Formats: sequence, C-alpha cells, structure tokens
Amino acid sequence: IIPLYRALKRVLDGLSMDYEIVYVDDGSRDKSFELLREISEKDDRVVVIKHKENRGESAAFYTGFQFARGSIIVSMDGDYQNDPEDIPRLLKELEECDVVCGYRRRRHDSFSKRVSSKIANFIRRLFTGDTTKDVGCSLRAYRAKFIKKVKLFKGMHRFIPTLVALEGARIREIPVNHLPRLRGKSKYGILDRAIASFIDLLAVMWMIRRHPRIKVERVIDGGKEVSWEP
Repeated sequence: IIPLYRALKRVLDGLSMDYEIVYVDDGSRDKSFELLREISEKDDRVVVIKHKENRGESAAFYTGFQFARGSIIVSMDGDYQNDPEDIPRLLKELEECDVVCGYRRRRHDSFSKRVSSKIANFIRRLFTGDTTKDVGCSLRAYRAKFIKKVKLFKGMHRFIPTLVALEGARIREIPVNHLPRLRGKSKYGILDRAIASFIDLLAVMWMIRRHPRIKVERVIDGGKEVSWEP
C-alpha cells in the first residue's frame, strides 16, 4: 500500500491537473483499511471506501467509478503490478478517444496463468467480436460519462471494454508495464476462473445481441433543432 501510494503521488503531482485517489477496500480482514485511513488523514486528496463485506473485483471497481468526481477516471489494481508511470501516457492518448486500455507487454505471472489468460482472451474475442488484447489488465483511462453508465455485475470487470463499446465509447490500446508482485497473492484459481468466465461470457453475448443501439435522428426543443444523444 505504501509503495503504491508514494508512486501515485509522485506521478500525479507532476501532472498539471487536479486529482483525487480513491481506494476501495473490498471488505479486507487485515490492517489495510487502518493503513489507508492514516494516509487519508495526512493527504486530503485521498478517499478510502470500505465495503462491509467482500463483494469481488467488479463490485470494487463499480464503487470507485460511481464515487469518482473527476471527468476522467483511471483504474488500476492495488497490488502494485500496474505501473503508475504509465498514467501520463494513458491520459495523453485519451485526448483522441474515450477509453484507453493498457495491455501488458511482459507479464510477471506464472506460466499457467499466462496460458489460461491467452485461452480466455481467444474465446472471448471469438464469441463477442471484441478485439481487445488484454482484458485482464486493469490499468485503463476513461471519460467518466462512459464508464459510469456501465453496470458491473459480478465478474463483469473482465468485459469492461466490450461494455463501454456498447455505450458508444471509442477505444484505443497501448502497451504498459507489468511489475512483479511484491505482496499478497492472487485469489483466483484456473478452474474456477474458467467456469465463471464462461458463464459471464454467455451473459455478455446476450447483452450484445439485445442492446437497442438507439440512434436519435433529430430533436426539436422549443421549435429549434438541438443535438442530443441518449
């Protein structure tokens, strides 16, 4: 927690913009919340939200997205495998689109995890048509108006690029760093991840096929034609 906070502060202080850092503690049972609260007490740009119970990664992202008060939101994991030094590059690329997804160039994960990820990405692309290289990378930059529209049910964090694309977002990808894990451990097993991901894939396929894809042709307000999109 401390090394990641220091790295974030160093990078964000170097940007010519206001910022806040929102931490979501998904019902941890260690001393994470107490440590984060101490950081927030010393830095008024730090917000800490603690879930009463563990609800999973999708719920944690959803809470952070909905609370965030900026027009631009950057998401990342809390294990310091995402590199804060990549944030300025994400923001620069966002000037030309609505969502920038990072993809990990050299992953510091086990061989089995890398293989299972490649298989899952292949199946996802095959059934959804989403060509995003690496949906497992949480380091992304969004225009808030798009990501706040997305309802992240359990497991849906794996399909965020697909879901924001359904909302009309223009998406780009850039390579980002992937750092070795220094603390903590992954809570996912290969088999349970595969089963859950397949079930979620079926739900996303249903969303894609049933999405209304509304296109407004004209709006007349008080006798004058105005521009508006739902």
